[in-house]
Amino acid sequence: RTTMKSLRFISAEAFVSNAEFARRSLGAVAHDLFPLLFKASYLLEQGEVLHDLVENWPLFDFNMGKLLGATLDYQEDLSHRTCSVCLESCLTGLRDYVLNQSSPYMKKLKVVDLTGIKDVEVQLCKCKKTMGRWARTQLLSKLCSELLVYLQQAQCNPGTFEISINVLIDLFVTERNYELVVQALLKKCSCPLKICCVAFRSDNLTLQKFFYIIKLTDPSLLRKLEIVHNVHLEMEHLEILFNSMHFPLLMSLTLPARTFNVRRFTATDEQMLSTIGEKMGEMTQLTELSMSFSILTGRIQKLLSPLKTPLKMLDVSNCSLNHADMAYLANSFHANHLEALDLSGHDIPELYPSTFFKLLSHCSSVLRSLTLEDCNIQDTHVNMLILGLSPCQKLQEFKFVGNPLSSQALKHLFTFLCELPMLKNVEFPVPRDCYPIGITYPIDDASLCRFDHQKYERVAEELNLILLQANREDVKASTPLFGSYDAAVQETNNELGAYLIKSFKETLEKFTTSFSKMS
Repeated sequence: RTTMKSLRFISAEAFVSNAEFARRSLGAVAHDLFPLLFKASYLLEQGEVLHDLVENWPLFDFNMGKLLGATLDYQEDLSHRTCSVCLESCLTGLRDYVLNQSSPYMKKLKVVDLTGIKDVEVQLCKCKKTMGRWARTQLLSKLCSELLVYLQQAQCNPGTFEISINVLIDLFVTERNYELVVQALLKKCSCPLKICCVAFRSDNLTLQKFFYIIKLTDPSLLRKLEIVHNVHLEMEHLEILFNSMHFPLLMSLTLPARTFNVRRFTATDEQMLSTIGEKMGEMTQLTELSMSFSILTGRIQKLLSPLKTPLKMLDVSNCSLNHADMAYLANSFHANHLEALDLSGHDIPELYPSTFFKLLSHCSSVLRSLTLEDCNIQDTHVNMLILGLSPCQKLQEFKFVGNPLSSQALKHLFTFLCELPMLKNVEFPVPRDCYPIGITYPIDDASLCRFDHQKYERVAEELNLILLQANREDVKASTPLFGSYDAAVQETNNELGAYLIKSFKETLEKFTTSFSKMS
């Protein structure tokens, strides 16, 4: 698919394609052409030109999402190209903007917004080398620290110290880049580039370090907070977090697995849960909540009823919800506003079929993403599922891997899915008849790949043919056996893997020591 380019954009590409000429001529370029040249340079991966454009940026703001997004001159959105060459050139250009004392332009820049960059699985840039969120966090922190050192050592123009630029960024902090980010945040006041954290993701951090750095980010500005995987946050820590800090702008909250476990609740824990619910109720902007792999049986109402703003996204996958929880969700004021819903890991047909379909009917006019993985949906439930999904005309994404469905049932379902006009992404299970007879669901990791791959390929082809015959080439259908793509996990998987091995080794050592004592 070729996107049309205006004559202006074609001219801009021609201008920046000769890097040496473009860099020499920048001083004669009109201010209002900088955004056009920036996008053309980004498309052609002209790193040196990008660096010089940013170093001499003549405008008040520099918003990556807007600059790379669809424009009249070139409709294609480039904000999902996290090209390493381009992004490094932009960030070093920003550092040199501060240091460059001979720029012909007056320094007007006040705000740099890096939050519009989107991390995706397939990169279209020529260099094929990406700079993910973690690496962007690392590089910006490093450049801020280097800038301060340089300013303290060198004889700089007094005007340099008056430069103050707010750099809006989504930070991603793990053990490996923690010290660097902390140093950059601590020295924010004296640095001309001021890191303003809009979204914060932490993984593989001790609680002590997490609490320290979250204070430094200024929680009053946070819009999104993700505490994931290897941050051992439990309910009492969450209560401390909410009691000691305020998150007035928070719109999205993701909590790590096992934050809640109602099976070992005491009266004090019940009170704690109520407090957490009340504190979330004070977050009037909160519309996205993810609490997967916690045990919340019978407590959903206690947690969600204090919320004053309806949720648009709710992930309660593998939370052991009971009928009362589902009934609350179906009848709550959140139901009519849910655009994304994840109920994976619940035996929906067995436990609460009618209540689930009531919930589905309430959110059908707005629902864009539905995830029902490992929900024990079988062939006999497909007609009912089709009936429930029929009103969901805005559905863009449907994920249902891990369900015991046959090839025939999948074909029936796909024939219906072709009728959903907005659908773009389907994640479907390996058909049950591709596995050995007698396989039990949910399938354990060891047996997950033990299916007839040739038969699966044949079925997948037939399913794609159904889409093709219905003129739905726009729908991407796949079977991600080990979960959907997660850019953040992908970027830090080496560190997380090393952490898991270390944890396993420590557990093994403790077990061996205990065993030796017993002997």
